[in-house]
Amino acid sequence: MSEPIVQRTARGWELPGIANLHSHAFQRAMAGLAERQTDPADSFWTWRETMYRMAARFDPELLRDVAAQLYVEMLEAGYTAVCEFHYLHHAPDGRPYEDAAAMSRALIDAARETGIRLTLLPVLYMTGGFDGRALAERQRRFGHDVGAYLQLLDTLRAQQDDTLRIGCALHSLRAVPEDAMRDVLAALPGDSRIHIHIAEQIAEVDECVDLRGARPVQWLLDHAPVDRRWTLVHATHLDASEIAGIAASRATVAICTTTEANLGDGLFPLRAFMDTGGRFGIGSDSHVSMSPVEELRWLEYGQRLVTRRRNVAVGASTSVGESLLSQVLDSAADASAQATRDDRVVLDAQAPVLAGATQDDIVDRWLFSGNRPVVREVDVAGRGVVRDGVHVAREAIAARYAAAMRRLLAG
Repeated sequence: MSEPIVQRTARGWELPGIANLHSHAFQRAMAGLAERQTDPADSFWTWRETMYRMAARFDPELLRDVAAQLYVEMLEAGYTAVCEFHYLHHAPDGRPYEDAAAMSRALIDAARETGIRLTLLPVLYMTGGFDGRALAERQRRFGHDVGAYLQLLDTLRAQQDDTLRIGCALHSLRAVPEDAMRDVLAALPGDSRIHIHIAEQIAEVDECVDLRGARPVQWLLDHAPVDRRWTLVHATHLDASEIAGIAASRATVAICTTTEANLGDGLFPLRAFMDTGGRFGIGSDSHVSMSPVEELRWLEYGQRLVTRRRNVAVGASTSVGESLLSQVLDSAADASAQATRDDRVVLDAQAPVLAGATQDDIVDRWLFSGNRPVVREVDVAGRGVVRDGVHVAREAIAARYAAAMRRLLAG
């Protein structure tokens, strides 16, 4: 019989660390700032205008201070690793910094200061659409050609250690031409993790069909060696053959429930995906929430709302909480290349919402009984980073974050 996911110890209820599979750290600074209607048909595409304006204000120092606050909040919530899908590479005018890796190093500095495991995924972003149009002015700081991009990866790999991994992110099929994707994939180390935004928006699906003759996920499966090293971010809009194809490839889908809901993206077909043996994890993406509890709870609740049934996301266990959490833990190593199972998250056994909890109900009690934080201690790679529910450097990092926000909002 396998060991329980969460075990009672002298410290409290203990579980392995949770991997956050999708993050854009700078977007923490705009959480709550895109919630006024700008168009009766507001969607991801209008939200993106706010994102562009905020992105244009960042420099390496501001990115470090915002990311450090974000990573503190993740650790206090039980995330011990983060996959950073990083496309804010250059100065706002599109010119590389003197150190072309300056923005990437800002994220590495934030991760090392806070103690979170970082899988840094520099993003290749080359075109503004499936038709190959040039990047717009506001996208220029995201862009690379293939040679400069591979050089960036080589430079960053020299910094890898036990808690830092360097992978590859292809922004999306609309932003990476087929020949560039092929050249980059051929140049990567064999164990490199590869992440890609895909099938997030209906407009993206329609444009891919019009210009590439196939739906995005189907096109990717037909043209790339998708396997367990790959993470498909969102993959919200799938047909039955794509669901089966992802499952067969053993790739992971990074579902970002709170962001997908915030943007009005759509609902992932979770039950059908689980029925084919598909693998998934969670990400906080735009960081309107930093809570794995909220991501998992609303992943299930979304299914209940559309099916008008309860307890939908069950697998080997009849417990929804255990089924969801086991999926997240099982996909973490392949998606992040991080040893999160070696980390420890300790829930407060004395928390009122866990009063009387047993081995049989602890996971469901944690995920479905309220919003008060119950993470008491977190150890990452043997380092204690959260004690009594508070990150050990919370006060100093929060002060820097407040100063960074004043600068950003003044801009």
